[in-house]
Amino acid sequence: MHTRDGGFHVKLGLLELSRPYFGAKVNGNFAENPNRFGLPTIQGVLILCDAEKGSPLAVMDSRDITLLRTGAATAVAAKYLARQDSRTATICGCGKQGRIQVKALSRVCRLQSVFAYDKIEEQSQHFARELTEDLGIPVTSVTDLAAAVRQSDICVTCTPSREPFLDSDDIAPGTFIAAVGADSPEKQELQPLLMAKSKIVADILQQCSVMGDLHYALDAGVLTLADVYGELGDVVAGNKPGRESDEEIIVFDSTGMALQDVAAAALLYEKAERQGTGIRVSFAA
Repeated sequence: MHTRDGGFHVKLGLLELSRPYFGAKVNGNFAENPNRFGLPTIQGVLILCDAEKGSPLAVMDSRDITLLRTGAATAVAAKYLARQDSRTATICGCGKQGRIQVKALSRVCRLQSVFAYDKIEEQSQHFARELTEDLGIPVTSVTDLAAAVRQSDICVTCTPSREPFLDSDDIAPGTFIAAVGADSPEKQELQPLLMAKSKIVADILQQCSVMGDLHYALDAGVLTLADVYGELGDVVAGNKPGRESDEEIIVFDSTGMALQDVAAAALLYEKAERQGTGIRVSFAA
């Protein structure tokens, strides 16, 4: 649901782990919050329930869960879709999500250098200094995004952009692109022709077709749903191969899966139960 300056979305999921869980995440996404109010862009709550009894189990802040599970999804995608010799990455968007993306990628790729780009150069410079120290590899703030991406094996876009800023001419053969920012129908980061020239792997195909960069390519008529290679789950499960050559450009269209939220919430809940942490609350009168 949209408001004047942002919007709210709800993600729901059922997942069978050590017990059946239901999760519902309500997130507000307001891109101007940091500048206008000094507040985070994303705020919300995640409610975890017992899916066998219907009992509420936990209420959690959803911001960090969203940040971490989004970065983790990129890392899983990179494991299967990036070239094994990938050493250089460009991060477009130097906020909290950008930081998580770099740290997640460093778990699965032996990164040797990172380029950092943001419309606010001061932000990318701060990002570069912080991540250079944290990761022990050179992270360089850049102002020429296209030049940086052409030198990169991996590119992550995690911005609130409503206009595409990456085109096919900016991408070298063999690049893996994680398109993370377009998590609502109004957002867009990749030109439709770039999508058309790439192997596309969606997190959820149906969802990407209406709110990811994919939906702009579909609307432009440069590809159809039949042209999409598949979902990341198909690749991880071994039903489809991931990267098939060092030359292909692969786009992971990441719009965010409810099951990721439920899995992360269940993990945290079970850990809190074991450690006896958290605040006990009774909603009964």
